Amino acid sequence: MWDFSVFCVLIVFLPDEKENNKQCHYQKLACCFGILCVILLAGLVAVFVVHSNITNLTTRNQDLENQKNNLTQRIQDMETNWNEQNISRAQWSIYTYCIDNDAKQCNSCRKGWLLNQTSCYAVVNPDDRGQKTWEEAREDCRGKNADLSVVLTEKEKDTINYYSWGDTGYWIGLRAEGGKWKWMDGTELAQTSWIGDATEGHCAVSIQGERWSSVSCGDRQRWICIQDALSL
Repeated sequence: MWDFSVFCVLIVFLPDEKENNKQCHYQKLACCFGILCVILLAGLVAVFVVHSNITNLTTRNQDLENQKNNLTQRIQDMETNWNEQNISRAQWSIYTYCIDNDAKQCNSCRKGWLLNQTSCYAVVNPDDRGQKTWEEAREDCRGKNADLSVVLTEKEKDTINYYSWGDTGYWIGLRAEGGKWKWMDGTELAQTSWIGDATEGHCAVSIQGERWSSVSCGDRQRWICIQDALSL
């Protein structure tokens, strides 16, 4: 009798093997579901990253394309402006050297300019009210597509001296800088015997029959412009 009672109690309290198998099955399903969720989440993150990179690359590519188009347009505009300037320059040259003169033929210098060797000279000698400072005179020459005269040889110096009409001075493109006489391009005067010591703030004037003189650049003088002669 006792043995049967104990057997019954053991049956009641022994774990149900079937129930244990069911719980294990659920645990496996839950684990697989968790792994699947992790895989899906990783996939979503990867898709988001790839999409973000594609978007950034697309935006960058569009920016580069816009920059390319802008540069292309600028190059085209520069070419157009260059062509227009060349045409305008050619038209100006034809009018100035070939049409706007009494002989109605092309000349090496513009009307009113003096040809000497390969250069054209404009001797500007207004009355006292029209005289200019060295800077103003240079600006006037540059407005004529020229510059104040530069002298590199003894022959050119004689030419400038010959064109320095009257007994007043004419500005040339020489001024004192750092205790030395320098031309407008920064090169130093080679023949220092042509003029006295360089005084800061002074510029050179040419006087006919005399050597160059050093006067204040703020003085008002006449001036001589120079430009290359047209090759015919």
